[in-house]
Amino acid sequence: MSSFADSKRDAPAAPFFSKEATIAPPGFSRWMVPPAALAVHLCIGQAYAFSVFNAPLTKVIGITNSAPTDWALTSLGWIFSLAIVFLGLSAAFGGKWLERVGPRRTMFTAACCFGGGFLVSALGVWLHEIWLLYLGYGVIGGIGLGLGYVSPVSTLIRWFPDRRGMATGMAIMGFGGGAMIAAPLSVLLMKHFASDTSVGVAQTFVVLGVAYFISMTIGALAIRVPAPGWKPAGWTPPATTAKLVSRNDVHIDQALKTPQFYLIWLVLFLNVTAGIGILGQASVMIQESFKDTVTAGAAAGFVGLLSLFNMGGRFVWASASDWVGRKNTYFIFFVLGAALYYAVPQFAQSGNIVFFVLAYCLILSMYGGGFSTVPAYLADMFGTAFVGGIHGRLLTAWAAAGVAGPVLVNYLRAYQVANGVAKADAYTMTVHIMAVLLVIGFICNLLIKRVHEKHHMSESGDSQLAVGK
Repeated sequence: MSSFADSKRDAPAAPFFSKEATIAPPGFSRWMVPPAALAVHLCIGQAYAFSVFNAPLTKVIGITNSAPTDWALTSLGWIFSLAIVFLGLSAAFGGKWLERVGPRRTMFTAACCFGGGFLVSALGVWLHEIWLLYLGYGVIGGIGLGLGYVSPVSTLIRWFPDRRGMATGMAIMGFGGGAMIAAPLSVLLMKHFASDTSVGVAQTFVVLGVAYFISMTIGALAIRVPAPGWKPAGWTPPATTAKLVSRNDVHIDQALKTPQFYLIWLVLFLNVTAGIGILGQASVMIQESFKDTVTAGAAAGFVGLLSLFNMGGRFVWASASDWVGRKNTYFIFFVLGAALYYAVPQFAQSGNIVFFVLAYCLILSMYGGGFSTVPAYLADMFGTAFVGGIHGRLLTAWAAAGVAGPVLVNYLRAYQVANGVAKADAYTMTVHIMAVLLVIGFICNLLIKRVHEKHHMSESGDSQLAVGK
């Protein structure tokens, strides 16, 4: 370690945004890194709160009521959809760039894109050009979402090889909780800026864009990566092979040639599909399941409770995976989740609202836990050298589930109602299908084995397969 420090001291200073400039000096505390990661994830978690802008954006011209030239809600829905699509694309394609340039440049680029996307969207509101909102928040902001999502996670995994699950849980919990800050803040700002000639959205976009840029930039400037060969004091890498924890690295391109990558892709896809559709219909679902019992206000409280469990599950389940293992954690998700989905219709039919709410709270905690546990699962399987890029490509499963989940819930419900099924019973088939998907996920998780050594990188940086070993 001293020779590394001496060579670093004698070498010319690296450019500020280079990967080399982010290498932590001796004595740097790794506990300084989680706040930097949270500074980014709490900002980009705003995406889950974008719906608070939908109603005001339909009244930009009419102010108090929608005018004939105002935007329709269906047109505005594409803004969030585009943001999620470009989140997945930028995470998939930008992950490899992250491994090359390091987290500081990637996080700063994310800050520019996410903050800049709000400013472009503000211009779109002022000019009343919907395509500028698609470009601003949807495309540019979506790229910021993807880059901002993967870069802190991969860095935390390298700092916490002894607590990978806890480390990723800390950051991704921030993404789940960002909406809890953004939603009331956005409403407050819109009320402050509202006038007889403005609904206050454009001004709110400007304030949020600047605030998020500053916060994310602070995180980018504070981020550090461990020096080569660094490990926590007193920690020895596990020698056992029982928990699928590899001490070898797999190159990002080679990882795509392994069956393990696609099995984990399916594990994440199935777990997210089973939760995301319910999350989007939670308010309507509980009101229709308990007609004349649950009011709109109580349903909103139910949605808020689900958000808390979604956020808390990201930290609790990921931390627990450090003790029970990633594979066993997903076994719990699939077994417990399938049982709860099967039981939910019985809770609704018997009028047991307490068990109904508790079941969905647990399901949503495992939905969030799936997001936070999977980066550590990847690090266990493929090593930490390229985990950011591999994680980015795996997030295409999120994008796919974001389409599959809502389609299953919405279209199956509509089909059943159209065929005379009572609204209170219309979700029974849907949740039973979700239970089946989780059973399939259990099988996929069961099939995951240790990555074959032919995919491991040699000391020269090539995979053994590539050099014919």
